Amino acid sequence: MCGRYAATANPDELVEEFEVEQDRTSEPARSILKSPQSPPAGTPDYNLAPSKQAPVVLARVPRDPPRDGSPGDGSPRDGAQGRAGEPAPVRQLRMLTWGLVPSWAKDVKIGMRMINARAESVLEKGSFAKAAASRRCLVPARGWYEWQKSPVSKDAKGNPRKQPFFIHRADGDVVAFAGLYEFWRDREIADQDDPEAWLTTFTIVTTDADPGLDRIHDRQPLVLERDDWATWLDPAVSDPAEVGRLLAFSAPGRFEAYPVGTAVSSNRSNGPQLIEPAGLDELDGVVDPMTGEIIGGREPADGAGSAGGPNPA
Repeated sequence: MCGRYAATANPDELVEEFEVEQDRTSEPARSILKSPQSPPAGTPDYNLAPSKQAPVVLARVPRDPPRDGSPGDGSPRDGAQGRAGEPAPVRQLRMLTWGLVPSWAKDVKIGMRMINARAESVLEKGSFAKAAASRRCLVPARGWYEWQKSPVSKDAKGNPRKQPFFIHRADGDVVAFAGLYEFWRDREIADQDDPEAWLTTFTIVTTDADPGLDRIHDRQPLVLERDDWATWLDPAVSDPAEVGRLLAFSAPGRFEAYPVGTAVSSNRSNGPQLIEPAGLDELDGVVDPMTGEIIGGREPADGAGSAGGPNPA
C-alpha cells in the first residue's frame, strides 16, 4: 500500500519539472476536510495523508463545453492538434483529493477505501477501469513512507513494533507515482459551474515491492520513468496492451530506504524533520531492507520482516 508520502515541491517547481502548460492549483476546488488543510494545499507537505488535496499532473483535451460534463479543461495550445483533428491534450497541474470517488458513488466517503489501486487488476475492476483507460495522472512526490512490523520487538500494547521507513529515489530525482483520477458530481448543487459541485479525486497505483523493499512491505507505488510520462498521461492512449505495459513496469534498484522517527505515524506531524534518518538509539528490532539483519534487537526467526502500516490517528 501507499498510505503516506512527502510532497515537498512548490507548484512552480512542479510546473518546470513536469513541463506543465497550465498551472491550475490556485483555482477553487472542493475539499472533503472538515477543518482547513494543514499545511495549506499547494505548499510543501512532508506527511501527505488520504483525504488531503495534493498537486497532481494530468492531461485534458480542451472542449467547450466538456463532453463528459466535467469542469472546463482550459484553452487549447495554438496550432496544436491531437488525433482526428481534435485539440491536443493540455498538461495541467491541479489540486486533487487523495482517495478516488467514482462518478457513480452515492457517498464521497468511499474515497477513503480507494486510496490505492492494484496494477494487476486495475484494467478489469469496475471502480478503476474507466479511469485506467483515459483518466491517468502523475502524482509528484519526494518519496513515500512504509511501516515495517518488527519480528522481535513489541510495543506497549504487546503488538509487533512498527518502524516507519522513508523510501526515495537513489538518484535524487523526483518520484512520479502512476495515478488515476475521477470527477464526482454533487447532484444537490444545481449550478454545475459552482466549484463545490465537483469533487476531483485520485488514487495511487501500487505493484509488488522490489527485492529488499519487500522486507518493509510487500507492495509499493508504481513509479514511472520520464520516458513513459507522456504516454501514461495521454488520454488518447486507451489500448489495454499499451496501458498494461506501463502497469507492468518494473525497474528494481532505483530506490533507497532508511528508518525515520515515529512522529510521522501521526498525521498531525509535519515538516522536513520527518524524513531525517532515525538514530540508532531509536531503533528496536528493525530489519535492514538490504541485508535482512536486525538492528537494535535479536536475530529474527525465518521469514521475518513482514509488512506494516501507518497509524491513521
